[in-house]
Amino acid sequence: MKQLLLNPGPVTLSQRVREAMLQPDLCHREPEFSDLQDRIREKLLNVYALPDKDWAAVILTGSGTAAVEAMLTSLMPEDGKLLIIENGVYGERMTKMAGIYGIKHECLHHPWGKKIDLEALESKLAKGDYTHIAVVHHETTTGRLNPLAEISTLCKSYRVQILLDSVSSYGAERLDFTEWPIAGCAATANKCLHGVPGCCFVIVNRNAVGNETPRRTLYLDLGAYLKQQDAGGTPFTQSVQCFYALDAALDEMEAAGGQLQRQRAYLGHMQIIRDGLLALGVKPLMDMSESSCVLHAYYLPKGLSYERLHDALKAMGFIIYAGQGDLAKTLFRVSAMGDISKEDMQRLVAAFAELLG
Repeated sequence: MKQLLLNPGPVTLSQRVREAMLQPDLCHREPEFSDLQDRIREKLLNVYALPDKDWAAVILTGSGTAAVEAMLTSLMPEDGKLLIIENGVYGERMTKMAGIYGIKHECLHHPWGKKIDLEALESKLAKGDYTHIAVVHHETTTGRLNPLAEISTLCKSYRVQILLDSVSSYGAERLDFTEWPIAGCAATANKCLHGVPGCCFVIVNRNAVGNETPRRTLYLDLGAYLKQQDAGGTPFTQSVQCFYALDAALDEMEAAGGQLQRQRAYLGHMQIIRDGLLALGVKPLMDMSESSCVLHAYYLPKGLSYERLHDALKAMGFIIYAGQGDLAKTLFRVSAMGDISKEDMQRLVAAFAELLG
């Protein structure tokens, strides 16, 4: 039985993307690889129609976490000060990174899943001497979509740049690179873009990569990658098969209508699930208006553990995801990325009905 992955990455692959990895073996120092890398970098910018004179896609071999770590370590100046917004696992992970690398920082903490307190944020910005804010766009801990437009308005008022974790939103959610003061935007191939794990990237504002940024790391130094990738090279061995897959996935996305159509498709899938589960008495953690189009969290049905629910659905061909930390006792999460149809979502609702009926 085919297993549909309804976890927040990796995703169920299309046949086209899977077959792309069967292309000939390729050395990363050959011109054919340079051409492949150039194509992908251009297509990544095209997802949001970004001009390459102002923006660059820097590609690394690693997970989304590698992209976030590269962004923080490469784009924070020596004399900069970072304000990290926390309302889930991944905001807190950025705080850990800043601590490990000795980046001057403070936190604006919220309990997992809570809305960002914009008044508290403005108070922090007014009193502090921050140069940058780090924030997660889609916090998959709970499925909350953080209010980037409002945060960006505050950042512009206080002349603060944004370092954005868009690992679980790039390619699906709205990102306004013209109006929002984004210095860097970290993402990955194996979520909303429908590639495979092992390839990540940072969209950088070229003005944010300068000589004033210290070299805190060797492998994750975006400045070194940018210089070599602009010249057609790469500082280290890249995961060639993952590049093949991402190239095909980006072509598939463009042919299907690009970011807006992907967002519409996800919203349609999530609405089918939400309506079906509500009819069965399964309540969502938060309102649709507060949630991403990528993933929603739901309260476990009374008397049913996550383990029992997961195993029963897996036997029917669906892989769901647990809540994180203590939330594992009360929540489960469902995503709808990848090669998934409306009919698949209807079958999922029917599977829940069979289990809970």
